[in-house]
Amino acid sequence: MNDTQITGPSGSLARVQAEITAACREAGREPSSVTLIAVSKTFTAEVIEPVIAAGQRVFGENRVQEAKAKWPALRDAHAGIELHLIGPLQSNKAKEAVGLFDAIHAVDRPSIAEALAKEIARQGRHPTLFVEVNTGEEPQKAGVLPQDADAFLAACRERYGLTISGLMCIPPFEEAPAPHFALTAKIAARNGLKLLSMGMSADFASAVTFDATHVRVGSAIFGSRAKA
Repeated sequence: MNDTQITGPSGSLARVQAEITAACREAGREPSSVTLIAVSKTFTAEVIEPVIAAGQRVFGENRVQEAKAKWPALRDAHAGIELHLIGPLQSNKAKEAVGLFDAIHAVDRPSIAEALAKEIARQGRHPTLFVEVNTGEEPQKAGVLPQDADAFLAACRERYGLTISGLMCIPPFEEAPAPHFALTAKIAARNGLKLLSMGMSADFASAVTFDATHVRVGSAIFGSRAKA
């Protein structure tokens, strides 16, 4: 059976994986250098199960409470699950986030850095941390402004003692993503960061050409989300 004959989320997963492989080959990269994060926010365990059965093990959630409600049971049932928090984090959720997630993509202000440092020290868990950069300087979005990124990264390391492994960005919806990916990669390079969380369902292939190490794909795998 070929990929085009597979329907549902598992078939969509196979198509996304094939697109990542093709983009990597075009960019002269190994497909294994890109981690696919299946963004399962708003989807139930019943929808997620077939994607796990198809071999996917890395998932992304936007909210701590939603993840806390559905992932402990899924993790009990399936070995090797890696869970990423890709949405905004409130300081009062830092304790739960450090306890639940293997990676946190939205470190974006001193209060979050301080809260995470406290919980990492207390719990002895060390999730992979990404600083979110608001490359479009959009007032409604979270993230450190590009011109403030170097200073914030230095503060995370020197003041809070955090190990920051990479950067994350979400380009403005109405703009071409490539310049935002390029800017994020440039900031990462000059700060010695190797991980880049860039690219979503509409633009992950482009992100791969700018050295994204993590792509966050939801609707291209699970389908459209129900309107709130």
